Amino acid sequence: MLMGLAANRLHHESIEGALLEFLRHAEAGIRELNIGFHAVGRTYDAITRLGMLERYAPLKRYPRGSRGGLMKLVADVVGMPEEGRTLDGAIYLIDPVDPSSIFPEALALKRQCLIHSKPFLSTVASARDWLEMERIHAGLPRNPQADRFHEFEKQTVALIAHDALKPTMLEFAARNFDLLSCFSRRVGTGTTGQRLNELAWSKGWPAGRPWVDRYNSGPLGGDAQIADLVLDRRCQRAIFFEDPHVARQHEADIQLLERAVTTVTHETVCTTAPHIAQRWCDAAVLRARQE
Repeated sequence: MLMGLAANRLHHESIEGALLEFLRHAEAGIRELNIGFHAVGRTYDAITRLGMLERYAPLKRYPRGSRGGLMKLVADVVGMPEEGRTLDGAIYLIDPVDPSSIFPEALALKRQCLIHSKPFLSTVASARDWLEMERIHAGLPRNPQADRFHEFEKQTVALIAHDALKPTMLEFAARNFDLLSCFSRRVGTGTTGQRLNELAWSKGWPAGRPWVDRYNSGPLGGDAQIADLVLDRRCQRAIFFEDPHVARQHEADIQLLERAVTTVTHETVCTTAPHIAQRWCDAAVLRARQE
């Protein structure tokens, strides 16, 4: 497995940064799975300066972002097979107030991950949760340090989908209904929330009792309402099926929710691709059987 790796300045310039926090918890799992990293220049330099992943051959340095490093990661997500450069996804630890987080190459990295159904992990919690998912699929025993991400009975999950992906969200919820019902609370926006409630009632959920607590539709502020839950640590996981092909009139609202997620980088897991969300569900079921 080969992943892109980048972190905004705030997250790599000190020992308290998110990059070190991720590697402190993840280094053993990274070595177990032999995950290779194409790391953008300053991120690579921070890893070596902080003494992480020492003598780890699968760690490769790319140029700094200002010199095209992040652009190269975008090309690698699309695939440069003749050069042996095809990434399986990207970890990009975002500081939401860093202007570089909305540079074209940063937005393109996420978009190409979505288009090619690859994980795009923008928070420490997402990266740690993804690593545990891959460990479980590799047949390794659960890591107790990741237990907090699987205490669903204490958590709220947001289920959101753009118009073109609403049918995909309904299929996903139907396939994983029992697992999603383990959460303390489910929240959603507008039409998606109503359709999910109708699905739940068809499956025997008590009539008239919402399976999903509905907020406004996205264009009318539902994304902002759920962002508020995220910022208050009242929503721990967002499953947000984004359509990368459609220009959206409420782009600012969508970015607001994404910025909220990255603001609480240690707390909130965000999954944006249906394939990755299903892989996580499968791993969660397998992991529960180990307990």
